[in-house]
Amino acid sequence: MNFLQKWNPTSRWDPFKEMEEMQDRLSRAFGFGHRANGGKEIMSVSEWAPLVDITEDDKEFLIKADLPEIKREDVKVRVDNGVLTIAGERRYEHEDKTRKQHRLERSYGRFERSFTLPDEADGTKVSAEFKEGVLKVHLPKNPSAKPRSVEINVT
Repeated sequence: MNFLQKWNPTSRWDPFKEMEEMQDRLSRAFGFGHRANGGKEIMSVSEWAPLVDITEDDKEFLIKADLPEIKREDVKVRVDNGVLTIAGERRYEHEDKTRKQHRLERSYGRFERSFTLPDEADGTKVSAEFKEGVLKVHLPKNPSAKPRSVEINVT
């Protein structure tokens, strides 16, 4: 790599080209798919983790995880020492041997996401449902963790 270039007064600075070069350098450094051979992308599959949404209402915390094309039996949910863990695997199956593969951008393999439970969550009453590629994990709140009002008598 040559970082120093002779100044050319007729050339214009292209910030997008520099950002692309930086992205390529970072990709090579971390082992992700990078560009080589005249700008053609080298494909690689990296480790992955499903995307989640975490919401809360008065009664519970709700974690929704996107797990498309993953079988229910390939997903495990556990709570241990105040940490909720969602783990599983999306398997890559070679179904059609007659088709060429030109691009594989979706990630496959094992995944694991862990979340520290808030103090007001009751880790003993966790429930989960899996439907249409979305895992929903319900974490009820402790009734004792709800805020209480205390009346103060002034004498």
